[in-house]
Amino acid sequence: MKKILKQVHLWMSVPFGLFIVLICFSGAMLVFEKEVMECSNPSMYWVKPTEQPPLSLDELCAKASAALPDSVEVMGITVFPDPDRAYQLNLSKPRKASMYINPYTGEITGRYERAPFFKTMFRMHRWMLGDARSEDGGMGVGKLIVGISTLMFVFVLVSGFVIWWPRNRKVLKNRLSIKFSKGWRRFWYDLHVAGGMYALVFLLAMALTGLTWSFQWYRNGFYAVFGVETSQGSGHPKNPSKGKGYSCWQEVYEQLASRNPDFKQITIGKGTANVYFNRFGNQRASDKYTFNSLTGEITGTYLYQDTPDSGKIRGWIYSVHVGNWGGMVTRILTFLASLLGASLPLTGYYLWIKKMF
Repeated sequence: MKKILKQVHLWMSVPFGLFIVLICFSGAMLVFEKEVMECSNPSMYWVKPTEQPPLSLDELCAKASAALPDSVEVMGITVFPDPDRAYQLNLSKPRKASMYINPYTGEITGRYERAPFFKTMFRMHRWMLGDARSEDGGMGVGKLIVGISTLMFVFVLVSGFVIWWPRNRKVLKNRLSIKFSKGWRRFWYDLHVAGGMYALVFLLAMALTGLTWSFQWYRNGFYAVFGVETSQGSGHPKNPSKGKGYSCWQEVYEQLASRNPDFKQITIGKGTANVYFNRFGNQRASDKYTFNSLTGEITGTYLYQDTPDSGKIRGWIYSVHVGNWGGMVTRILTFLASLLGASLPLTGYYLWIKKMF
């Protein structure tokens, strides 16, 4: 059985190994994108608090609107409890556009633009620098390559685990150690075997969740395993407001902040608001509210704990995939596991070539 698995392990790794290296490496580079961006441009994200309280959200949005072109509208604002943080304004266009504003002065501190390096890493991770869709609307070649390579990676990881799993504890201890004093070949062999063992759980979790973005058939099956139908609604409240004003956003914020004193951030938009918390698990989880855009009256409350499973699973998939479900500890482990994942095909190629020649 192990002889067959060794052949499967080898001939799945050889053609897809380089793609796996690029997918894992680019994924590792994206883990701390937010922190890198904040460190590289602190004046955009951080402000100096003053003795005066922050301006009202209505005033801030009015100041921001005055500085924007007529074709661009403020769609929402995100407030953070940290007095040193700038508030984030979500804009109507381009897609996912945002800028930051000093809550004490109303000064625009900067407009968010993804750095070219992270743009490249994201496109490599998702589409191998290609396009998500082909010209006829089908799956792009790059996206297909990433999907197939990730699927093969799952089989490579499982087969490798079966091949190298030892029969007793003594051998297990030896398999999990990396020896630096017995030559390069032994070092690369230990790194390949022990590295794969250490990173196995995280790599499998990332690969299995990542495949939901590649194949519809896989996504349907993945959801079905958890008893969720993809056709179900997400459980999010519909936006009942058609108005364009933000005259009552401050009132809504004060109500929600008093109800949720331990919030991580509050995002308020056109007739809807989301309250996020510092907790483990689904990092996209939030309590959702609807309100009357004319009076600021809260008209609906939709707690995350009451959300249908179909509305929770997407956030869970994302949180597990990027490793932020357990806070900074799991993010660091995800980063290290991704780097180990990128090293596995390289060490495997080295051992294969060394054996062949």
